Amino acid sequence: MKKEKKKRHLFITLFLIALLLAGCGGSSQAETVQNDTVQTQNENVSAGAHVSDTGSTSSADVHVLYADKTAQAAAQEHDQEENPNPAGRLRSLSHEGYILEQVVVLSRHNIRSPMSGSGSVLTEITPHEWISWTSNPSELSLRGGALETMMGQYFRRWAEKERLFPENYQPDDSSVRIYANAKQRTIATAQFFATGLLPTAGLEVETHVEYDSMDPTFKPQLTFVNNAYTRDVESQVKELYGDDIASLADNYRLLEDVIDMEDSPAWRSGEAASLRTDDTELILKLNEEPNLSGSLKMGGRISDALVLQYYEEQDDEKAAFGHVLTKEQWQKVSEVKDTYQEILFSTPLLAPNVAHPLLIEVKDELENQNRKFSFLCGHDSNIGSVLASLGAEDYTLPDSIEKKVPIGSKLVFSRWTDADSNAWISVNLVYQTADQLRGLTLLDIDTPPAIFPIALKHLEMNADGLYAAQDVMNRFDQAIKEYGKIIKKYEKGDDSASPAESNF
Repeated sequence: MKKEKKKRHLFITLFLIALLLAGCGGSSQAETVQNDTVQTQNENVSAGAHVSDTGSTSSADVHVLYADKTAQAAAQEHDQEENPNPAGRLRSLSHEGYILEQVVVLSRHNIRSPMSGSGSVLTEITPHEWISWTSNPSELSLRGGALETMMGQYFRRWAEKERLFPENYQPDDSSVRIYANAKQRTIATAQFFATGLLPTAGLEVETHVEYDSMDPTFKPQLTFVNNAYTRDVESQVKELYGDDIASLADNYRLLEDVIDMEDSPAWRSGEAASLRTDDTELILKLNEEPNLSGSLKMGGRISDALVLQYYEEQDDEKAAFGHVLTKEQWQKVSEVKDTYQEILFSTPLLAPNVAHPLLIEVKDELENQNRKFSFLCGHDSNIGSVLASLGAEDYTLPDSIEKKVPIGSKLVFSRWTDADSNAWISVNLVYQTADQLRGLTLLDIDTPPAIFPIALKHLEMNADGLYAAQDVMNRFDQAIKEYGKIIKKYEKGDDSASPAESNF
């Protein structure tokens, strides 16, 4: 029976990949949203659903920012084709002279459909129809499944090359763990990755809660909130991101132009208005995800849906509703949702709060001496908050329109030993480039995904780009303890746990 199940999984995966490769060459999309109705004009269509993919579910002159449908636009696009080895990217996850002992991967799910069904804000805010998806709202698309299998195959080839796995490895113990949040898109991503990683093993995905609910390990919720804490978070967000929010005016105009917002039903009925940079509100509630309201939230929803459409749809013009955008302009589209996500999950006072259980989980995996390979599948908020909690230096990813946590990206911790038995850890973000996502590029050792090294503040890498393992583990301890320090500090000043909202 188990053999039949393995064969069935493998056959379905190979069939999906063959189907997509037969009809695809390039495409588009990025991340989340929640079904909602159009808000009133007074709210400026700002109260749409959360843009995080975890969800349970000014210048007026810059009105035409997209390129005309001309040869000039095509030439601009050609000029921005990916550099096969840009500055900052690594050619390989390997380190010559070291032995690979263990790998722990924290992954964002791959391409999924947005919430753009009948009656949602997204359908009312544009006169255009969003593309027809191959999956139900919020679920992994066929393209997403094929891409994730390819990523699993790359990790298999690398693990075999480094002799972490023998060929056609079939672990019969706890040496490989595949654990996912219980949403369809995360379970499916984990299953496709496992099929690519160990195609003959028939690995099952581990979940801890009821299907389609949020596992507390992966839910980036606030388990401590009071008024004093909220005031300090607000001040920190203003200090770190106030200028970023103010600089989004051009990005907002671009979004409005691409979706032809002024021709939309919501605009004509007076229920929608131009996106603004001065109406953002921070909302922190106990046992809920951090949230924003205002134009940044609505803009984040539009940005998210457009980026997803860019990945999924092969026709460039169709992806942008008849407009032709350069890659630089697609980056400006993505920047809106990226800013939204950074504020909510990378603000230093928020990150240790929302990432606390996941930091413990990743640390436990790294300390498990019986484990060779761990794959934990969650959301962009998970990777962003873990990186911020660990003190990652700011970075901008090359060859991606998403500059922080691209769709399907993986935060990879690899443990190595040198000839003197010293332990080292590498920390990298591994992701499929925009062209690889759209072109369904087959990955292998010679054609790898993008690999970007993560610098941790105040930790030194050796000449080979590795951290002393104990330094990394100490950093995990510090990040985990930071949660307790926050509670201790703010309980003294204010023990009220009432919800709070702050206007920027």
